[in-house]
Amino acid sequence: MLNCFKFFLKDNTCNNKKYIPVPGPTGATGPAGPIGPTGPAGTSGGLTGATGPTGPTGPTGPTGATGPTGVTGATGASGLNGSIGPTGATGATGSTGPTGVTGATGPTGPTGATGATGTLGLNRSMLYVKSGSIGGIGTQENPLPTIEDAIAIVNNDGNIIVDSGVYPIDSSINLNKSNITITGKPNSIIYLSTNTPALLITGTGNTLEGFTFTSNNAYPSEFIQIGGNNNVIRNNIIYGPTQSGSSDTWITNRGIVTQNSTTNNWIDGNILYSMRQAGYFNPNSTGFVTHNVVFNTRGWVVDQALMQFSGNSWGSPQNAVDIALLSGTTTSAPYDSVTELEQNNSNATISDQR
Repeated sequence: MLNCFKFFLKDNTCNNKKYIPVPGPTGATGPAGPIGPTGPAGTSGGLTGATGPTGPTGPTGPTGATGPTGVTGATGASGLNGSIGPTGATGATGSTGPTGVTGATGPTGPTGATGATGTLGLNRSMLYVKSGSIGGIGTQENPLPTIEDAIAIVNNDGNIIVDSGVYPIDSSINLNKSNITITGKPNSIIYLSTNTPALLITGTGNTLEGFTFTSNNAYPSEFIQIGGNNNVIRNNIIYGPTQSGSSDTWITNRGIVTQNSTTNNWIDGNILYSMRQAGYFNPNSTGFVTHNVVFNTRGWVVDQALMQFSGNSWGSPQNAVDIALLSGTTTSAPYDSVTELEQNNSNATISDQR
């Protein structure tokens, strides 16, 4: 039944009077009946009354089919990057894995251009000399110009090789080092042009070989003076310019002279000629004179020295004497007997003045 209030509304009646119908309280909901077919939608009524309390939820019906996915909306703007957190501690290194198979060798690349040729370094134990060279340092490719230059820088126990050519001497070459071998190639000529020894040997254990010694004039000096011990003068040619008249009037030029008390020097295999004397051995000098050829001189002169002569020979023109033993020289060995001395030296002519 409808309760009628005294509010007039058109087209609604209650007891022949026009009132606004007001719904009564909702009764308890009965069990849900089966859902009938949906009827046609009626026309909307008047004002909707207040909503009654919600009844208990009925059982969920079966899920309907999923509808089509809607269009994806536009991606929103990226948010700001957060700050980077601290780096964690490095973990322990894992064990090394097995070596992989070596790949095939690639083709060889093109050879690069050849670099500039380097220069040989200087070996101070083997120096070279060539007359007339300019700016040389002593290598075989770039030799020094003078023997003096080589002696100045050679190491003790070194070698100096002197090329063919003329080496003018206007002051003495001083060989003042030890165990140096100076070798002249064929036609290496030491040419003296002043009154001084061409070569002064003050060192020990040196060897000089293969040179020719001569001079432009006859000077009253010697070509080689020995002032050290244990030196060897070997296979050289030593001669002076021709002097006229008797040899006892010639200027006193000599091949080799020993200083006093020099010991154990060896003069071997040389050719000496056209000088006043082949050599002069001063007091207390000792050594050996072997296998030399001497001619056109006044021979070897022994002045209180102890030199052992053996295997020497004499050419032509003959010497005035071959060996002269001056006063004060020992009368014992190595000169006695005189006959044996003559026989041991190609029947030498001995002038015994003792």
